[in-house]
Amino acid sequence: MALKKIREILDGCCLADQTIQIRGWVYRKREGKELIFLVLRDSTGVIQCTVKKNSSAWSDAQKVTIESSLTLEGVAHEDKRAPGGYEVSTESINITGLAETFPIGKDKSEEFIRDMRHLWLRSRKMNLVMKVRNQVFESAREYFNSQKYTEVSPPMFISAAVEGGSTLFGLKYFDQQLYLTQSSQLYLEILMFSLEKVFCIAPSFRAEKSRTIRHLTEYWHMEGEWPFADMNDLMAFEEGLMTHICQSVSEKCEKEFAELGADINKLKAVKAPFPKITYKEAIERLKPKNPALDWGADLGYEDEKVLAEEFGQPFFVYDYPTEIKAFYCKTYQDHPEIAMSVDMMVPRIGEISTGGAREDNKEILIERMKAQGLNPQDYEWYLDLRRYGTVPHAGFGMGVERLIVWMLDLDNIIDAIPFPRTTRRFYP
Repeated sequence: MALKKIREILDGCCLADQTIQIRGWVYRKREGKELIFLVLRDSTGVIQCTVKKNSSAWSDAQKVTIESSLTLEGVAHEDKRAPGGYEVSTESINITGLAETFPIGKDKSEEFIRDMRHLWLRSRKMNLVMKVRNQVFESAREYFNSQKYTEVSPPMFISAAVEGGSTLFGLKYFDQQLYLTQSSQLYLEILMFSLEKVFCIAPSFRAEKSRTIRHLTEYWHMEGEWPFADMNDLMAFEEGLMTHICQSVSEKCEKEFAELGADINKLKAVKAPFPKITYKEAIERLKPKNPALDWGADLGYEDEKVLAEEFGQPFFVYDYPTEIKAFYCKTYQDHPEIAMSVDMMVPRIGEISTGGAREDNKEILIERMKAQGLNPQDYEWYLDLRRYGTVPHAGFGMGVERLIVWMLDLDNIIDAIPFPRTTRRFYP
């Protein structure tokens, strides 16, 4: 007897009147006097199974509860009335694990569902989101590999800040004080001098107390660094990466988008080149709605959203004030007040990636460190990169969860990651 995945049945891969076997969990149950409807789920989908009263499976069908695991045998056939267009007439049921009363019901609050994350991940919504997430990772790696980048594995424990001390998670590391990484950038720069074009997809940690739909304290970071590159090279690469991910996901996740009710045409419309404006132009566009916004101010979430709605697609904002950017950002020789930094933004979310040219002059780098209250001695290994064969280079970091929130029009970033970590949420 053929053991089938539910998706195989829904795709019409089973012959009519063929007895098949499926394994999974009871997703929904509805009982009548003569008929019991079981909606069974596995990793690939859900399918309706009917059990007649005169069937040998009747008593077991009566016993099973929501989320009970079982193996079911029956005949698959087309039925336009059934969810997915197919149904299984059940002949026998073998209960593997009889579930206790499942705590998540239709009337449960959003807060309760978030507390029950370990069980809510079984829902169709989270199943579908995780599949799209998987395709985002796969498509990103596919593009990096096509451009001859080498994937590397930077450390999560770091000894010095990358983005700034205010967002560092400190921890005791034996007898030393270390931190959780905010970004793998500095370590990618090390590996760049050996492998040239490098990337990683790894967790990053920010101790930000922001409570918005786009903030997590632990998130996945897609980062790349490469030598002999400038701002134009950087934006061209990011355009290529974003376009490839969107086109690939739109081709391979049509069923997931349809079931989630997400607009897949938004992804299909993403094509290079993207619109580009300077920070100065951004301030000029925002000034009528936010008169207090002057040169030197960091763009906030609301500012970014306003800009993003104007463009209605991915776009770049570049050439930010040096004073609001990290010490490693390269500046223009004739305009040191401007940093060669660039953000990619998308509607509703705002910034999803930050990158730019890296300062390759050792003396300027030391000056920038001191200006930001950093001790150059803490970064001796980083300064060595400028002492021994320095080279112009560029790189970026993109937040995977923000990208997914934008793609799927999710209400909150916590639904873009299996186990969200926020200022208030760290269970399970």
